[in-house]
Amino acid sequence: MISMETFKTRQDWLAARQGRIGGSDAAAILGLNPYKTNVQLWEEKTGRRQSEDISDKPYVKYGTEAEEPLRELFKLDFPEYKVLYEEGNMWLNDAIPWGHASLDGWLLDQGGRRGIWECKTTEIMRSGQMKLWKGRIPDNYYIQLLHYLLITGFDFAVLKGQLKFDIDGEMWLQTKHYKIERSEVQEDIEFLKEKEFEFWQHIKQDKPPALILPSL
Repeated sequence: MISMETFKTRQDWLAARQGRIGGSDAAAILGLNPYKTNVQLWEEKTGRRQSEDISDKPYVKYGTEAEEPLRELFKLDFPEYKVLYEEGNMWLNDAIPWGHASLDGWLLDQGGRRGIWECKTTEIMRSGQMKLWKGRIPDNYYIQLLHYLLITGFDFAVLKGQLKFDIDGEMWLQTKHYKIERSEVQEDIEFLKEKEFEFWQHIKQDKPPALILPSL
């Protein structure tokens, strides 16, 4: 059974997610999170390391506060979707007891199919960052969407990316939209499910996983 719970406070939400793997954790399990290794994640999940609270960092606050107006703008740009959202949401799946999904929103298309809505804001400081978005979704965000599809069982996912540039003292914004059909990435979802299950066994057995180093 797939269900959604809501939490009234951030503290309650954080406590509920501590014992589960979330979307932002999934890329670290595969060694694709640029900010956290799989071993560091294991240390957090087993209580050996305190996860860093980044909620007060300017770029995080910007993304959090921009989410609602960007969601409303998406509604205007894509009227073919019904866009839904509840604060403090957490989706659970009895078949995936180790996981949860906290969504920026979810969609209903005109055929009644359900989809993930995810929003990312980022400031482009160097050309290498832009390459990560050229014709593709950055790896860590792609894995996050796969995790959400795994937990929710939804049919598709849409990622809205707002890229911000400073060019000669002027601010420029570029908006990108990417759509993923579940049927086209099912093998990747199954691969992620397998790797998450293996990682969860390391947590249950209190045994650290082998460190995955990023490929050069």
